[in-house]
Amino acid sequence: MKPIPPLLDHLVLATPDLAATVAEFASRTGVTPAPGGVHVGLGTRNYLVGLGGRSYLEIIGPDPEQPEPVELRPFGVDRLAGPATVTWAISPPDLEAAIAAARERGYDPGPIHPMSRRTPDGTLLRWRLTDSGSGHPSGLVPFLIDWGGSVHPAASGLPVTPLLEVTATAPEPDKVRPLLSALGTELALGEGPFMISFTVRTPEGPVTFG
Repeated sequence: MKPIPPLLDHLVLATPDLAATVAEFASRTGVTPAPGGVHVGLGTRNYLVGLGGRSYLEIIGPDPEQPEPVELRPFGVDRLAGPATVTWAISPPDLEAAIAAARERGYDPGPIHPMSRRTPDGTLLRWRLTDSGSGHPSGLVPFLIDWGGSVHPAASGLPVTPLLEVTATAPEPDKVRPLLSALGTELALGEGPFMISFTVRTPEGPVTFG
C-alpha cells in the first residue's frame, strides 16, 4: 500500500447523482454515508464517511431541494458523466503560514474564502479554504482548509471505512510533484491520464473508488 498523503483533511468524490452514489458506496463497503449538510446557494449537499484519524470522505452532488444555482455547482458537478474523485484537501496547522510558504516556493494556492453549511441538526459549520484547482486544474494539487472553531467533520461520530491508500496518475507527474512539495505534502503519482483513486478497508476486503 502507498502512504497516505501528509496533512490529508478530506477527499472529494463528486457525482451528478448523489443518491445513487451514496447507495453504491454503501453497497460496496457495507457502510452507509452520513448526511453532511446543505451548501445554500451553491445547489449542492453532501454525505460524509470517516477515513480514520482526522480525515474523511466527502460525497457531494446536486441538491434536488434547492433551485438551480446562478453559477455552476462546485467541483465540476454539472459536467460529470458519473462519480469521480475530483480533488482533495489538506489542513495545515496554520493556513496563512502555509500559503506564505508555498508562495515562497513558487506556488500560489490562491485566495482564502469563508464557507459554511448547516448540518442536519441545525448546527452551522464555518471554515476557510483556498481555491480548489487554482494552480492545477486537474485537482491533483489539493486545496487548503482551516476549520477554525468548528467541530471537524471527522470528529462528529461519522461511520468509518479506514483509508488504506490514495494514488493518482498524471501525463507528466514530474510537473505536479514540485507543487505538492511546495504545500508540504505528497501523493503517490504514476504516469497516465489525470485521475485520483482511493482504497478503503471493508469486512469483505479492500475496495477502490476512482
